[in-house]
Amino acid sequence: MANSKRVWLFEEANATMRDELGGKGANLAEMSNIGLPVPPGFTITTDTCIAYNKSDGQFPEGLLDEIKTALAAVEAKTGKKLGDPANPLLVSVRSGAKFSMPGMMDTVLNLGLNDETAEALIKLTGNARFVYDSYRRFLMMLSDVAYSDGTNKLAKHDFEHIFYDLKKELGVTEDLDVTADQLKGLCETYKTYIKQQSGKDFPQDPFVQLQDGVEAVFKSWFNDRAKLYRQREKISDDLGTAVNIQSMVFGNQGEDCGTGVAFTRDASNGNNEIFGEYLMNAQGEDVVAGVRTPMPISELKTQNPEIYQEFADICHRLEQHYKDMQDIEFTIEHNKLYILQCRSGKRTGPSAVKIAVDLVNEGLISKEVALARINPELLDQCLHPIIKPGFKYNVLAKGLPAGPGAATGIAVFDAQRAADLGKGGEGKKVILVRADTSPDDLKGMLAAEGVLTERGGMTSHAALVARGFGIPTVAGCSDITVTDRQFVAKGGQVIKEGDYISLNGAFGEVIEGQVQVVDPELTGEFGTLLQWADETRRLGIRTNADTPEDVALAIKLGAEGVGLCRTEHMFFAEERRPVVQAMILAATEEERNAKLAELLPFQREDFKGIFEALGSRPATIRLIDPPLHEFLPSLQTLIEEVATLKAKGTTGAELEAKEKLLSQVESMHEINPMMGLRGCRLSIVFPGIVEMQTRAILEGAIAAKKAGADPHPEIMIPLVGHVNELKAVRSNLERVAKLVVEESGETIDYMFGTMIEIPRAALTSDQIAEEAEFFSFGTNDLTQMTFGFSRDDSDKFLKPYIAQKILPGDPFEAIDQTGVGQLMKISVELAKKVRPNIKLGICGEHGGEPSSIAFCHEIGLNYVSCSPYRVPIARLAAAQANLKDGGSNRDR
Repeated sequence: MANSKRVWLFEEANATMRDELGGKGANLAEMSNIGLPVPPGFTITTDTCIAYNKSDGQFPEGLLDEIKTALAAVEAKTGKKLGDPANPLLVSVRSGAKFSMPGMMDTVLNLGLNDETAEALIKLTGNARFVYDSYRRFLMMLSDVAYSDGTNKLAKHDFEHIFYDLKKELGVTEDLDVTADQLKGLCETYKTYIKQQSGKDFPQDPFVQLQDGVEAVFKSWFNDRAKLYRQREKISDDLGTAVNIQSMVFGNQGEDCGTGVAFTRDASNGNNEIFGEYLMNAQGEDVVAGVRTPMPISELKTQNPEIYQEFADICHRLEQHYKDMQDIEFTIEHNKLYILQCRSGKRTGPSAVKIAVDLVNEGLISKEVALARINPELLDQCLHPIIKPGFKYNVLAKGLPAGPGAATGIAVFDAQRAADLGKGGEGKKVILVRADTSPDDLKGMLAAEGVLTERGGMTSHAALVARGFGIPTVAGCSDITVTDRQFVAKGGQVIKEGDYISLNGAFGEVIEGQVQVVDPELTGEFGTLLQWADETRRLGIRTNADTPEDVALAIKLGAEGVGLCRTEHMFFAEERRPVVQAMILAATEEERNAKLAELLPFQREDFKGIFEALGSRPATIRLIDPPLHEFLPSLQTLIEEVATLKAKGTTGAELEAKEKLLSQVESMHEINPMMGLRGCRLSIVFPGIVEMQTRAILEGAIAAKKAGADPHPEIMIPLVGHVNELKAVRSNLERVAKLVVEESGETIDYMFGTMIEIPRAALTSDQIAEEAEFFSFGTNDLTQMTFGFSRDDSDKFLKPYIAQKILPGDPFEAIDQTGVGQLMKISVELAKKVRPNIKLGICGEHGGEPSSIAFCHEIGLNYVSCSPYRVPIARLAAAQANLKDGGSNRDR
């Protein structure tokens, strides 16, 4: 049963109470209890925030009395009272959720100041400038968070403009150059401005101020930036924020005062050294807001060695206590150090890996704790180029972080031009910019340093290819409008072809001009951590790869085989496409077979190279899956070309040939490819294609075996919905396979299986398992078929669905465990009843997503398969799944 207590003094609580008090409140309590110099205060619980928001903004009955009781205890500790005209107490009001959300919610400092208490503080401190500097900050902050409602101009930047105009009028640029009297006048200007904008006087009653501040923090749980952050970080909206009310200490009382933020280790590279910044004669917002240029924390060692040593000792003590790198906020008031906050510090991927391994080597944590602590997605940053740390840049637009890493180059708006200018062409660095992408754009994408699309989601074509090939990509960037050879950003900037832009795929940023890009260093700690993961996980990790180069890369990153080789991707190569098109459009079976014979050597060499790269590792190879029209010229393009020829008055053979091609393409065009002639249906209607592919697979395996490899092909028949489809196709292909083996005189360990991607297949898996030696879940299509959604529906309605909580998240990014996942679970249970040792895997994009990997572990799959660059993520996520399940070593 939840504790009914709503307000906790710091000394009454401890670090285990994160759910009730949020991370900040729990840590303030813990630091108070271990004797660190923490200004006294109290925390209002997260449940109280939830109750407030559920009651349409009404404080729960009795809450104000509980706040007054806790406030009295703080007043007794400090010897000051809120609103006292002789010795006033000032407090800060800060948010603090269970999970760190830095900067997302609201904060108020210097609460308790009014005209009367300001005069009292001047008498007590003898420092009028400090008092009016604090008063102007308070007027601005409380107005911004509590009284700004979108219809008035009481946002922080409105006050900053007034201050800026004053400094301009005075002929000064620095805040510190404004005198006490001038700041006093600024406070009066602010109060008049507040009355003009809101129609109300700024409250002089400190307890009313406190109520308004607490209410503002409660409301800030649902501000736009907090909601967006939670959506991005997959944090529930139901948790609420705590409110921390703490007696103020002042870093802006003079040159023996200051404030800063520091990490106990370097958050960017993980080095074991204190890293941070501080300012003298300042409040905390000055450090984080960039109003003044802070100094590195190392300067404090020279400026005030005693304070620095005390702070260094506290850093060490906190790290030893929490057994993790800490992010610490501190204030110095007249040479006395106070600690205002600590939390586990945000860090980059390389830093997270190094810190975790170092903490194990230092004896602070176990290997299991190190593995469990790191967000697998952070490993992505260890593998791709990044913007050089410290490089400043201007963001033009933001979209979805679809492909990791950073890239810089000239904007190019056509795939062919990108191919001509970029890698494999003239060797220029290009960024391919498209409204959206299609398979036809592949060559341009592969030639580009990065890809930017106006439309599409995290599982759009651009995103899938980006992850597969490690291309930095920003997708679904609705902040831009792409037209012919240019795009216009939301801010009005026009980027034309040839202009330099850059992408930060990790954060979905489109950047003006060039940036400095560097390759991250894959340190020894990276390999050590993943070795620990391999020792811990049960799930096998394979890769989705279609070329020997991709296979080699994936093996280097730890893949144990290929879980999906898409044979149709091999048809898109420049020298093969005309042969493929001729084969599809062949008028007779003889013509088609002749073209298939031309394709056979290409495919055989492809598979030979893949098997050689794999050595003795297995490869699941999917036979041709997409509808044939995807290999043909664009229907819309052909319609336009025919119309153009007619408009020019062209007649004769040229027009006839174009019209014939148009007719053929129209006849094969699928309105809804999911329901059309593809997968095993195609294998039944046009068996020659998959017969050729089966021969190519086994002949490639035989050639690789003769070259010293130990191939294990697993031939996958896609899109089966009825067992009779699988029977028909497998029976035909078994005949081909046996013939190839007999011709060669070699023995090859091959098997036939299917992809489970149609709901009916999942529900009849016991029948299908009679004919299939393995299942691979194609969760991209299974999700489409189960929901009736398309992966291209993100901009149309999926984003609004998620924003309105109709869906908890994008089902194409993480497995929908209650729907699609249940089909998978049923399928596994049915298949194992018929074939207990059936090999079970997943090859959809979900195979590289941590929560989906945990689900695959839970339902008993043998392996997951993902893009090469996500293999390390999958290795760590699989280890975490086994640890959560109680496993500590590999047993599969």
